[in-house]
Amino acid sequence: MGVAVQDPQYPARRPWEPQARPQIRLTDAERDATIKVLQEAFGRGQLDEEELDERTEKAIRAKFGADLVPLTEDLGVTPSGEPERPAAGVFGGRSGQQASPESTTAERIVAAVGHGGNYFFPLVAPLVFLLAGDRLSPYVRRQALESLNFQIFCIITGIASLLLFWLVAPLLVTLAVALGWMVLPAVASIASLLGKDWRYPMFFRAIKED
Repeated sequence: MGVAVQDPQYPARRPWEPQARPQIRLTDAERDATIKVLQEAFGRGQLDEEELDERTEKAIRAKFGADLVPLTEDLGVTPSGEPERPAAGVFGGRSGQQASPESTTAERIVAAVGHGGNYFFPLVAPLVFLLAGDRLSPYVRRQALESLNFQIFCIITGIASLLLFWLVAPLLVTLAVALGWMVLPAVASIASLLGKDWRYPMFFRAIKED
C-alpha cells in the first residue's frame, strides 16, 4: 500500500487553519458608486480636475474592493454615501474630519441661476458667481466655473469653425455648438437644482480649478 506524497507547492490545510476566502470581483454598480463619491468630492473642492480624472480611471480599471479603498479613504465619505466615522485617538480624542456637508437648497438655486443666466447675460452671469463663489460655497463656485468654461468653449469653437466654414466638418461642429449652447445650460440648471455635480461635454477647459 503506497503512501501519498504531498506536493510542496500545494501543502495540505491543517484542520485548525481557517480556509482562505477568495476575493469577490467588483460589479459595475460598485465602481459607479465610487466614481460618484469622487465627483461629489470634486464638487466640494476636495479634488482638482487632474486628480478626479486620475482616480476615476483607476476606479474604472479596479477589479477588487481593495483597489477602490485608496481612492476614497482620504475624502471622508464611503462609496455607500455615509460619512466615515473618525477613528478614536490614543487619548480618546478623534482624529480626522467628517466629510463636508452636501449643497443646500439655496446653493443649488444660485448654481442653477449661474447656468441659466447665460441665456440673458452670457459670460457675465457665471463670472459674477465665480468671483463671489468663495463667499457663497465651493459648490456654487465649481458650477460657476464649469458654466464659464462652457461659454468660453462655445465662443472659441464657434469662431474656429466659422473661419473654416468652407469645410463640412467645422460647419457641423458649429451647428453642434449652437445646439449645445441652447440646450445644455437648461439641462445644467436642472442638474444643479437636483444637487448634481454637472460637467459640460467639452474638449477642453480654458480656466482650471485653483
